[in-house]
Amino acid sequence: MSASAMLPDLADLLAMDPYGLPAADKAARLGQILEQLTAWHREHCPPYQRMLTVLGEAIARGPGLAAVPFLPVRVFKDMDLSSVDPGQVVKTLTSSGTSGQAVSRIYLDRETAALQSKVLARLMASLLGQQRHPMLVIDTPSVLKDRTAFSARGAGILGFSLFGRDVTYALDDNMQLDLPRIDAFLEKHRDAPRIFLFGFTYMVWRHLVQPLATLGRQLPLERGVLLHGGGWKKLADEAVPPASFRAALAERCGLERVVDYYGMVEQTGSIHLACGQGHLHAPVFSDVVMRDPRDFAPLPPGRRGLIEVLSVLPRSYPGHALLTDDLGTLRGEDDCPCGRLGRYFTVEGRAPRAEARGCSDTYAAPG
Repeated sequence: MSASAMLPDLADLLAMDPYGLPAADKAARLGQILEQLTAWHREHCPPYQRMLTVLGEAIARGPGLAAVPFLPVRVFKDMDLSSVDPGQVVKTLTSSGTSGQAVSRIYLDRETAALQSKVLARLMASLLGQQRHPMLVIDTPSVLKDRTAFSARGAGILGFSLFGRDVTYALDDNMQLDLPRIDAFLEKHRDAPRIFLFGFTYMVWRHLVQPLATLGRQLPLERGVLLHGGGWKKLADEAVPPASFRAALAERCGLERVVDYYGMVEQTGSIHLACGQGHLHAPVFSDVVMRDPRDFAPLPPGRRGLIEVLSVLPRSYPGHALLTDDLGTLRGEDDCPCGRLGRYFTVEGRAPRAEARGCSDTYAAPG
């Protein structure tokens, strides 16, 4: 049975400015949709129903959106959770994991996959405009192997490559910087007004910035817009703060437009883009709640807690309200100097003893 028979059409949200709805109005709209999603998944996913029955009040604490029952994001590593018949699953996404770690398995039906693509298109248009630009991926093409079962890295690359053209990979199959290929790409598109670059944070640093520095090379990417994400843990371990990351990209590539994003395979499509102030913004399709790690009570702005992410997109699996292992702080709502409405926040790392799970955090770098 399709979720569309029971759940509301999201056409009105898709038609809006992704950052044009005040927080209170958005909470009211999303609250109704998330309530319906909870009912849908409770009825169609027996393991989810059992978890809600057992956990009860512990996973629905607070007013407004905080009252939506959440699941710990790690549950997708331990259980197969789907709210559609197996025959309706058209794609299975898996999270990245180091050797020996379990991975999340996310089952998408055609409707959920289509919604994810539509929302991602709306968010990317706010960053790149309506045109598709020549795209340079800071990764290797070998990451895209099985077109029906993607890792988080592969899913991210495939999803964002829809907004580029002449997609070219900067690394060869041995994860080495392929300068002849990059030079040919840049020469081919020397008159393009913009170049779109995408890569996972640590890989951009390890496989683009550091090799260029070692070789004493610079790339003429002043027209570029780099979108990167996937975690900062490894860069923090190497004492590379965001300001140094951006400075090195400016020095080696002339890149001035460097945009971080926060997202995860368990809620593909619901990404949170950073503005020029360094704040991550929740668009109209999603929201965030910060919870006290001790009792899961929602926290006010300025208090650091576990990040809960909410999204109206997951229909084929119960991933609409997930408590992550990431620590963050709600910085405010409707008053960011960048002009975007809604809640905005920062991410400050992983909870103690939480395993690394970001796409680039879990990449096993050689050497």
